[in-house]
Amino acid sequence: MRIAPLADVKARLSAYLDEAKLKGPIVITRNGKAVAVLLAPVDDDDLERLLLARSPRFQALLSKSRQSLKAGKGLSRNDFWKTVKQRYSKPGA
Repeated sequence: MRIAPLADVKARLSAYLDEAKLKGPIVITRNGKAVAVLLAPVDDDDLERLLLARSPRFQALLSKSRQSLKAGKGLSRNDFWKTVKQRYSKPGA
């Protein structure tokens, strides 16, 4: 992992993009403090995981789901798949 000042990244963004793809994430700093991370996703799935990991809306949904599970309000694995099959096996669903 490399650390680079914002001014340098702005001046040579294309080179930093190539470096992030080949060598891994680059921490971008402003006035000596980390402000961003430049990284190249491996594929579309990786990009989706990265975006969801930083999504406040998705994180809130996960938190709510975990609380429901802890309170015993979740479906068993079998019930979950039974529900999925019922819902998506209907014509026009």
